[in-house]
Amino acid sequence: MEDAVTTPQPGPADLFRSMALIRHFEAQALELSRRGEVAGSIHLCTGQEAIPVGAMSALRPGDRVLSTYRGHGWALACGADPAAVMAEIAQRAAGTNGGRAGSPLLSAPDQGFLGENSIVGAGVPIATGVAMAAALQESGRVALVSIGDGAMNQGATTEGLVFAAARNLPVILVCENNGWSEMTPIASVSRTGDFADRARALGVHAEVVDGGDPEQVADAVRRAAERCRAGGGPVFLECKTVRLCGHYNKDVEHYRPDADREAAAAADPLRRFRDRPGADRDELTKIENAAAEEMAALAERVVALPPPDPATVHDHVYGPAPSPPAAGTPEQPAKDMPYWRAVNSALADAMDADPGVVVYGEDVGFAGGIFGVTRGLQKRFGDRRVFDTPISEAAILGSAVGAALDGARPVVEIMWADFMFVALDQIINQAANVRYVNRSRLAAPLTIRMQQGVTPGSCAQHSQSVEAFLAHVPGIKVGLPSTPQDAYAMTRAAIDDPDPVVLIEHRGMYTETGGVARGGPVEQARGARTRRTGADACVLTWGTGVATALAAAELLAAEGIEATVLDLRWLRPLDDDAIAGAVARASGRVLVVHEATRTGGFGAEVAARVTEAHFASLAAPVARVATPEIRMPSAPALQQAVLPTPGRVAAAVRGLVTR
Repeated sequence: MEDAVTTPQPGPADLFRSMALIRHFEAQALELSRRGEVAGSIHLCTGQEAIPVGAMSALRPGDRVLSTYRGHGWALACGADPAAVMAEIAQRAAGTNGGRAGSPLLSAPDQGFLGENSIVGAGVPIATGVAMAAALQESGRVALVSIGDGAMNQGATTEGLVFAAARNLPVILVCENNGWSEMTPIASVSRTGDFADRARALGVHAEVVDGGDPEQVADAVRRAAERCRAGGGPVFLECKTVRLCGHYNKDVEHYRPDADREAAAAADPLRRFRDRPGADRDELTKIENAAAEEMAALAERVVALPPPDPATVHDHVYGPAPSPPAAGTPEQPAKDMPYWRAVNSALADAMDADPGVVVYGEDVGFAGGIFGVTRGLQKRFGDRRVFDTPISEAAILGSAVGAALDGARPVVEIMWADFMFVALDQIINQAANVRYVNRSRLAAPLTIRMQQGVTPGSCAQHSQSVEAFLAHVPGIKVGLPSTPQDAYAMTRAAIDDPDPVVLIEHRGMYTETGGVARGGPVEQARGARTRRTGADACVLTWGTGVATALAAAELLAAEGIEATVLDLRWLRPLDDDAIAGAVARASGRVLVVHEATRTGGFGAEVAARVTEAHFASLAAPVARVATPEIRMPSAPALQQAVLPTPGRVAAAVRGLVTR
């Protein structure tokens, strides 16, 4: 554990100086926007400066901070360079994120500021993951996340609080309650404005704090941090504050009553500080004037800075592929095992190799998962590394993002792929953005396991194929193992990868048996596999389509038609070279097969790529066999009427060959 660090306590003048700097930084950012030097919206924290200033005066170096999109003040209070923060707001190359984040998503990871979040409430589950990593590493760190009062009506916030309480995590949630949920009074959309009571109802210690007094904020955060470090679990601080300007830079506040504006102005934290008994108003005025001059000069320097180089726009979407270990575990002779056992073995081998790997999700710990895939792992590795979670998909995925940000290698399970949609934000808006926005200073190497597809009796909410939704998103990788050996090898590859990886298993395969060689070098998360060769046509497929295509190829071979079957395995990144080889081998006759519905299925992307790259060599238009445009029924007889079958695939190949 880290040694305790004594943080020097700033005096009143220091606190005021920090608040004044933030106030005038924001004023200059708004002025740059008015001058056309900032593209898009900015969200100012004017009136709320006492909260980040007070909070950061109470935390230790090494603690981690995340904030809402109104977070410029948090970045500055964490110690970020004001010039770099303002340059980021103005989308300049010298910005903290090189112009990739702008105002609502900027970060300064070198100063412990893991970033803003423009999705309301989404940072709470991520902060729980950062705190979980701290607990696993026994670092003594705490994580602090700020949200606005509007985020208290978000499910992700509640899920994050429930998860933090269940895991007893060292996380401080600061609710900056200024009474406004964007342009709507919070009182008109919430029956109670006492959010501390909500937190208490979820088992989280909570306090109400005067958010206009930096010393009271500091005292509350200091108590909260001490409680977290002592193992007391999460703390919720509702900081009552004010908003002195609009929701965003072009908000004229036509909806806001004059009385509310006047009350907020009277509670201005800088004004309150100057009016305190014994305050040296002349000295404080000098401090504020100096901050105003400094920020005005800073703004002019930022205006002169160049924009980012367009040649760098493609950089940092993905990290470099991991190098093979100098001396890995020797490969063992292949043994027959079911698909589920292959995944289980891969998880165990990864956990043996890296103590940072943690496995969790709904029912994956003690019970071993509803399909038994994680059976025995908790007994072997303990309930700190393999554990059950609340039924909270946003918390599961968000905490995995946070834990991956701060050194862990989480492997999380979404019980059914259909359930992913209730928390898709944490994959698409969070995990996929980390590396790119931070230019590889931060990454989120997490693995998400889920199972999908049709089995007899499954209903429309438990049978969907989701790969096209996910493979659409740059920044993540998507794989679908089709054999027990791939279930092992691709799981190891996913956990070893430096970026977020989604592995989609098919529950219909869990009991299928095949040879699996454990150990050996860990492969990269990429690359197709040729499962059969033939010169008359090629079938491009993945997942359940592989077995279907191979069975169809056997039927065709009896008729003298030989088909290549290419298992794409990884849909992102897609192996274009392997596709090119298969098309050339098969005389330009191409069939794409998948279980997902036809329209918008990933087969359309594959077909488009083949047509764009190989049009001149095609003997016929690319054909597809897929599920038609329906919701999946539960009755097996109805399912078999619409799913791709060996007979339907063979018929499609015949049609290509005879054209």
